[in-house]
Amino acid sequence: MIHIVKLCVGVSSVEELEGYRDERAHWWGADYGEDVHVHRTRMMPRRGSEIEGMASIYWVMSGTICCRQPILRLAPYTDAEGKDYCDIIMAPDIVRTVPYPKRPFQGWRYLRPEDAPPDMEAGGSDNSAEIAAELARMGLL
Repeated sequence: MIHIVKLCVGVSSVEELEGYRDERAHWWGADYGEDVHVHRTRMMPRRGSEIEGMASIYWVMSGTICCRQPILRLAPYTDAEGKDYCDIIMAPDIVRTVPYPKRPFQGWRYLRPEDAPPDMEAGGSDNSAEIAAELARMGLL
């Protein structure tokens, strides 16, 4: 199994991402007829068989991995101009993770399970994510 880490460009918070999850599939005409969140990217992962139904996409916002979404499957897509893309079809569930600093990069990268930040504990206080993010920025997490 291998995860994917991706910059969440134009989205500054987990709450904002949650607001987009119902709309994004329709932006590209990628309606898979179910309750899913779709992200279109240029390249199809070569290690797709290690990702589909087993891994997550970890989202980087403001220089920090903040959350993840389980990847259900990958679907090829070709636009009207003949350009190939990959639709990453994810569960709509957004799971907050312990914030982990991540430098900017282009595209997406593989993320080994042992390098992935753990999920935040359910039922934590409202400001626990903010405290963890500040500790991560200080290099203490």
